[in-house]
Parts: sequence; C-alpha cells; structure tokens
Amino acid sequence: MQEKREDDIARLQDLIAGSRRIVGFTGAGISTESGVPDFRTPGSPWMTNKPIPFPDFVRSPLVRREAWRRKFAMDDIYSHAQPARAHRAIARLIAQERMPAVITQNIDGLHQAAGAPADSVVELHGNGTYAACLDCGAHHALPEIRAHFEAHGDPPGCCACGGIVKSATISFGQGMPAVAMARAKALAQEADLFLVLGSSLVVFPAAALPVLAKKWGARLVIVNRQPTELDEVADLVLHTEIGPLIDQLFSGLDNL
Repeated sequence: MQEKREDDIARLQDLIAGSRRIVGFTGAGISTESGVPDFRTPGSPWMTNKPIPFPDFVRSPLVRREAWRRKFAMDDIYSHAQPARAHRAIARLIAQERMPAVITQNIDGLHQAAGAPADSVVELHGNGTYAACLDCGAHHALPEIRAHFEAHGDPPGCCACGGIVKSATISFGQGMPAVAMARAKALAQEADLFLVLGSSLVVFPAAALPVLAKKWGARLVIVNRQPTELDEVADLVLHTEIGPLIDQLFSGLDNL
C-alpha cells in the first residue's frame, strides 16, 4: 500500500512537471485544513445553518432575516481561517504561469488570501466575503451589513438603489454565473492537466468540467479523501488528506 502511494505521488509529480497548462479545480476539501467546515462531514455546522434557497430569500423578508442570521453564524465559525498548503501551492503555480487559473466551488476567498490574483480565481459558486445588490450589483461590506442587522434585526437595503442585498454566493435555485461558467469551460478545454483537489464532484454543472477537460485531451487527476463518481474515468486517483500530500508532492519538484 505504501509502495503504491509513493508510486502515485511520483506519477503526479511527473504529470505536474511535464504540464504547462495546469488547471486546478478545488472543492471544500482543500479548506478543511484551514478550519472551514465542509458540507458532508457528519455533524457539519452547515447542517444546522443550511443555505436557504434563492426563491425563498427573494420572496420573504422573514426568510432573508433568517438567511443573514445563518450567514453570520457560519462566518463566526471560520472567521480566523487562513490559507492551507493547497491554497499556497496553487498560488505558486499561478505565479509561475503554469496554471492560468483555478476553478473553485469554494466561497471562502482563501485562494485570493494565499496570493492568487482575483482574476485568476474562477468562482463558480460566488464569494462569501462580501455582499451584492440583486438589482444593481453594487458591492457591500459585510461588517456594515452586520452592524445594521444587529442594531435593527433586519439587513439593510442597497445604499445605491434600495434593492435586496444578499451574500455574493450562488444559492440553490439561483442561476450560475454565466461569465464564470464560460471561462471555466474554456479553461477545461485548454488544459493539459486538470487537477481536482478536495471535491466530491456531485454538484452540477460544476462537476461536468473534469469530464469536459478529459474529453478535450487533458490528463485528469482527482485527489479527494473519499471516492467520487468520476474516479473511473480519471488518469490518476489519490484518496488521501490533501495537506500532507501537498508537502510530499512539492518537496520533490525542484522548480516549485
């Protein structure tokens, strides 16, 4: 077993070293090391603070109030989260121009905090570190929204147009961001190595991107603690904790 693991790591090192257009695809599994809970671990706080469907959020002021309560409760749980080893490794690959961008399902902003330029992070599910008006798109700082919420019991309306303000994440029932999806598809088609890190690959349409990359000729590597439904089509699969793997992986790559 140990010998196979070492062989798999050596193979992944060779794939990374021999690739010049690596596209990263990240899920919640890379941020658990940072203290950000994932959705599927038993007892996850996401189960007691479930995201509220978008149609309900828009329909009801009472539902919006509860959505913001849950949002701030979750923010408090991982407010001190810092980038983990995988975030920093991806930022290095981007800085070396070997990874044009990383596609992420995460909303925690940790790729940017690790040093990845904002325009090299394709956020399929939005970003939970700020809010936006659903009408005019104006950005709003979360501390200001929280201060108003705690003082008045309700979130404020947009200061620009009076519209509904929501965390800048994509909720269930809300349309996927067209620009981000188009860019993600283009990246998948142009990749020579598509590297999945910490995603269970069950949320669509994002989970279709690894298949698209494979179809267009990329090598597909999946690193995740649990098996995924795409393991059988991948060129290499490692079921392991990501942080320790990153240490082993990049210690053997001299140019990183």
